[in-house]
Amino acid sequence: MASAASTSAAVAVASRLLLRRAPHLLRRLPRAPPSARPSSSSSFGAAAALRRPLGHRARMGHTSAAASAVPALGLTKANAVELPQVAFTGKDIEFSDWKGDILAVAVTEKDLSKGSDSKFENAVLKKLDAQLGGLLLEASAEEDFTGKAGQSVVLRLSGQGFKRVALVGLGQSAPSTAAACRGIGESVASVAKSAQASSVAVVLASPAGIQEGFKLNAAAAIASGTVLGLHDDSRFKAESKKVHLKQVDLIGLGSGSELDQKLKYVNDLSSGVIFGKELVNAPANVLTPAVLAEEASKIASEYSDVFTATILDVEKCQELKMGSYLGVAAASANPPHFIHLCYKPVGGNVKRKLAIVGKGLTFDSGGYNIKTGPGCSIELMKFDMGGSAAVFGAAKALAQIKPPGVEVHFIVAACENMISGTGMRPGDILTASNGKTIEVNNTDAEGRLTLADALVYACNQGVDKIIDLATLTGACVVALGPSIAGIFTPSDELAQEVAAASELSGEKFWRLPMEESYWEQMKSGVADMVNTGGRQGGSITAALFLKQFVDEKVQWMHIDMAGPVWNDKKRAATGFGVSTLVEWVLKNSSSS
Repeated sequence: MASAASTSAAVAVASRLLLRRAPHLLRRLPRAPPSARPSSSSSFGAAAALRRPLGHRARMGHTSAAASAVPALGLTKANAVELPQVAFTGKDIEFSDWKGDILAVAVTEKDLSKGSDSKFENAVLKKLDAQLGGLLLEASAEEDFTGKAGQSVVLRLSGQGFKRVALVGLGQSAPSTAAACRGIGESVASVAKSAQASSVAVVLASPAGIQEGFKLNAAAAIASGTVLGLHDDSRFKAESKKVHLKQVDLIGLGSGSELDQKLKYVNDLSSGVIFGKELVNAPANVLTPAVLAEEASKIASEYSDVFTATILDVEKCQELKMGSYLGVAAASANPPHFIHLCYKPVGGNVKRKLAIVGKGLTFDSGGYNIKTGPGCSIELMKFDMGGSAAVFGAAKALAQIKPPGVEVHFIVAACENMISGTGMRPGDILTASNGKTIEVNNTDAEGRLTLADALVYACNQGVDKIIDLATLTGACVVALGPSIAGIFTPSDELAQEVAAASELSGEKFWRLPMEESYWEQMKSGVADMVNTGGRQGGSITAALFLKQFVDEKVQWMHIDMAGPVWNDKKRAATGFGVSTLVEWVLKNSSSS
């Protein structure tokens, strides 16, 4: 990922690294770099064992055995962790009749208003407080609970059908968006985890505040927030926490087959989001390009009725003239893996062909323009494959949903951006698979180089629309902050489709301009273009660069998700992008 303020190469550090690999400086290999050949000294094992036959199409992940057989650097491996397995049920009952561990009541600030008798005016809270002998009013006052979003207070009970009652704050108004309802679920999950509860009921103090047509979506979003809030990625900790919550009843938000269908969708989608989060959270010594290919191939293996997998090795990528992608990969001891999953609906009736392309840098050192100085966050550069995590998370969800009428290609050019005597240098010229040449003026702007060949490959699949996702620029984070992704597209139609999908997903996007006059910054004196412009408008020039590798007949969008891929407070991945991609595919499916 290109830093907001680009740094020059750290010459002393680079020199020391090069001296360690001095034998490689004696000659330039005419074909593949050492990363493509067996190396007995590699901590990750022989690359030859990881290589598939050229262009091999597989339903089983043939990289799996080899990638798993060699211990990771530091002997680190992921422990088995129990994923949330929660049954959600819609119930049209009086909350006072419910029996279980926690009755969670979602309240607005207004719901807590009191009348002249100093009692709750809200009918639900008044009835509940009377049932509890005034304890609810007393507890909310003592805990300074005001109903602000994210607040909660829990009261332990005896002699009731439920063991605890929890008040969960909504803020000033009843939830009207998927994001707000998902927040309710996250608060419910937090309360349930603290109490180690196995059953929870959720009721809104002011159900009339939710429009009738939104109730099913509200229930689905609450369920989604609960599952994702329960998920604790402790695979790399000595001890993992047990998930106790098994049953959640949603009171007053509908019931029956229509709600059951929505809740089934939530389960499928959540599994994809969790998969995406776990891919990003995995450290680079565990999630190498080979292992990422293995994980993708498992999707094709498990859902072979609708998925196939193609993994291209170095030689095949050379045949396809992917010089831009291979230039980035050249320095790493871990060979690149070009990953292509293809979803075809049962029955084969295809009305639209889509491609989703993700940046797959499993680690980004910056190359010779190494990431140094405050704010470079080199230790977090495992998340530079967040785009690919969104792609494969969406693939996993869609494999279970099985939308008809749409063919989807999931494409990732996976590799590492490292430093070695065989790596690309500032000033080198790379040739992409569409014949365009690129002068590398910054090796830390590597993601767009890998995406260039991936986009050309995607266009060659005969698709109608392409979305690419990448943790591409620090400039986009400066512009939009940590919670909003930037979108760039010449297509108003595609922009509207993604905007509609994001309304349902609750993820935040903002369309930024593709100012053609900025292309002047990207011109080279010796090649067709350079790979970075100046500091100003860095996310725009990055998008203009990618545009050079997309067929004009194809609708295309670039999503820069460098900000929302990661939650600094939780120091963990967010799973951003998966939900919106799934909603977008469904909107393009004949089922929508």
